[in-house]
Amino acid sequence: MCLGCALKEQRAIYLQSIYLSTSSIYLSIYLSIYLSIYLLSNLSYLSIYPSISSIHPSIHPSIIHHHTLSIYLSIYLSIYLSIYLSIYLSIYLSIYLSIYLSIYLSIYLAIYLSIYLSIYLSIYLSIYLSIYLSIYLSIYLSIYLSIYLSIYLSIYISIYLSNYLSIYLSIYLSIYLSMYLSICLSIYISVYLSIYLSIYLSIYLSIYLSIYLSIYLSIYISIYLSIYISLYLSIYLSIYLSIYLSIYISIYLSIYLSIYLSIYLSIYLSIYLSIYLSIYLSIYQFIYLSI
Repeated sequence: MCLGCALKEQRAIYLQSIYLSTSSIYLSIYLSIYLSIYLLSNLSYLSIYPSISSIHPSIHPSIIHHHTLSIYLSIYLSIYLSIYLSIYLSIYLSIYLSIYLSIYLSIYLAIYLSIYLSIYLSIYLSIYLSIYLSIYLSIYLSIYLSIYLSIYLSIYISIYLSNYLSIYLSIYLSIYLSMYLSICLSIYISVYLSIYLSIYLSIYLSIYLSIYLSIYLSIYISIYLSIYISLYLSIYLSIYLSIYLSIYISIYLSIYLSIYLSIYLSIYLSIYLSIYLSIYLSIYQFIYLSI
């Protein structure tokens, strides 16, 4: 922006210098033409003057002298002014304008650019960077955080929860069920069987169970067992097969690969070394014998 203004001003000064040089040339041409016309008119008058003097002998010779001086001065001035003005104005204007433009533009650009750039950059950068950074950070952080959090949380939570729940439930259920079944159920069953069942079972078994069990067992057991067995078998088989296959495949592959590699390497190395040594020794013996 500041360079554009400086270039515009330099262009205006350059156009002004061109205008002054053209005007000086125009003035010199104009003066030379004017003086030449003036001289021609005087010379024509001098050519007519002898005839006039012959007709009118009363004309004084001083008039002729005066006209010759005017002709001489007009010729001298026209030639002198045309040459002097053209040379002087061209040299003066070129030197003056080059020095003036170089000094003026250097001082002007140094002062203008230093002041303008310091003010412009301080204000522009402070405002621009503050607005740009605020808008950029707000947009970038909003988009980045929304995408990042959505992807990260979905993947992290799904993996973390699945691993955590599987480990936690396996450990918790194994410990809880072992402790609960061993301690609580033993105490509860012993107390319950000793006190409650002795009284309750005598009455319950006699009246309720005879009617209830006949209906309940026929309906409930058929539905419950089908659902329970299907769920139990699906969960049990999935856990059992995953653990069993992982352990079995790891052990089997490790043993199989170790045995296979040892056998393969022993056979391969024995065959390879026997062939290689036989060929190498035969070649070496042939070379040695030939030497």
